[in-house]
This record gives sequence, structure tokens and C-alpha cells, in this order.
Amino acid sequence: MKPQKAYTIPFVGLKVGNHDFEYEIDQTFFDHFEYEDFNAVRIAVNVTLTKKETLLELNFRISGHVNVNCDVTNEPYNQNIENNFDLVVKFGQEYNDENIDILIIPHGEYEINIQQYIYELIILAVPTKCIHPGVEDGTLDSEILKKLEELSPKKEKENTDKDIDPRWNTLKNLLTDK
Repeated sequence: MKPQKAYTIPFVGLKVGNHDFEYEIDQTFFDHFEYEDFNAVRIAVNVTLTKKETLLELNFRISGHVNVNCDVTNEPYNQNIENNFDLVVKFGQEYNDENIDILIIPHGEYEINIQQYIYELIILAVPTKCIHPGVEDGTLDSEILKKLEELSPKKEKENTDKDIDPRWNTLKNLLTDK
């Protein structure tokens, strides 16, 4: 996968201090990654790059919504998401991204591509199980919900002492008598 130029930050010409970058993410961003779990996407990404003498600090903040299908009813709905992430970029001999929040890039690099970090931040912000808000509060009217209710196991009435065969009562006494 080829990195997109829009998400490449050339930091070599920036002064020491804070620099803000804003991105609007839509479905085409995920089409580039061939990720098809979202129906539609509308997310704002704010990146604050703090350039220091020997390193860079990046703070990612995302907010918006993704349109996903409910895991229970398969009805599409907008799932609101928010997330943030801090990344420290250091300079070293060779490229190393083994640590989650520290990226080491070779001396002489003049730009950094952040599209993979944005992608992962959005994917990780979506809940593991997506449930339509109408399912949780009972306002969603769906054929699937009706069928699930129809097929759900009914609660059996609790057995009382009257329903138990009296021959078992003698065995119960054996347990209590010692």
C-alpha cells in the first residue's frame, strides 16, 4: 500500500514549537486500506506536532461517527467515536516501530507519514460489539428483534417442594443428618 501524500508531514522546515494539522476522514480513506466494515465515515482528526530540538511529539485527537451495521439486528446506525493518542518520534540509526508509542526514524528523514496511526486510532475507537441504540432502549422496531424474541428460551418456573417427588425428601435428610 502506497502512503498518501495528504497525510505526510514535512517537519524539517518547521520551527521549534507547536504546529496543528487538521484532517477530515471519509469513506475514501478506508477504501485505500480496503477496509469494508464501515458504511460511511465522518471523522475530524486534529494532530498537534510539537517540534523539539531532538525529537517530535505528536498528539492525535479524533471525533466523529462511523456508520456500521448492528451486530444484533444488522440495521445500520451511526456510532459516535472519540479517541486520542500520543506518539513520540525519535531519531536513530534505523527505522523502528516496535514500541507502541515511540517511533524511531533514521537521521536525515525530513517527513513522517501518519496515515497508519490515524487508521488504527479510528479502528480501535469503534466498540468490539456494535449495538444499535434502539435495541438497548427498546425503541427499534425490527423483524429480526421480533424473531429473536420469539425464538428465545422461555424461563421455566422454579421447582417448589410441592413439585418434588416425596421419595427424594428422605434422601435430603441423609445429607443433613450427620
